[in-house]
Amino acid sequence: MTTALIVVDVQNDFCTGFDEVTANVAAAVDRTREAGVEVIFVRFLGDVEHQRASWRRRNRLQGKRQKCVDGTQGADFSRVTPLPGEHVFTKLAQFDAFLSEGFEDHLRLRRIEHLAFAGLYTDVCVDSTARTGFQKGWHITLLTDCTASLCLPDELIHRYMARFYGARLLAHDDPAWLRLPDEEESWPAMSG
Repeated sequence: MTTALIVVDVQNDFCTGFDEVTANVAAAVDRTREAGVEVIFVRFLGDVEHQRASWRRRNRLQGKRQKCVDGTQGADFSRVTPLPGEHVFTKLAQFDAFLSEGFEDHLRLRRIEHLAFAGLYTDVCVDSTARTGFQKGWHITLLTDCTASLCLPDELIHRYMARFYGARLLAHDDPAWLRLPDEEESWPAMSG
């Protein structure tokens, strides 16, 4: 198996206002399962006991509340549910899934070469994980209609990921994302 769909932080505390995105994520998960491609779920837990001092300071200064507290409805997946046998990796107050115990080892053990991303937020956790994945040698595809940004305009982060990670930018209904990119595949034109 060379491709995996990485579903990042599609949890109730993050999904408010992103109904279309989460519906597209659910459709992408269904399509992935039908194609026999692995779906890997990543979730965030923001409990105070998982936060380092820098995280707690930022939350205090910015008036941020804890999100995705373990055992709460806010931490539950939204519109998608891992099936028995599908892997779920947990980030403990961290953005990057590669910091989750076992995530990278799982990808290497399964000989996955290509990571297709869906989830929230494109400019935070999706980007953090895609950046590390690219630097460690994985090919990156971003399902643009299955992601949404928190702070940056979607178009800006899409261009950034295409330029710096060579990410393919595809919609969930384009079957090309289910396969490893071709060496000769053309990329979107980037200015600058």
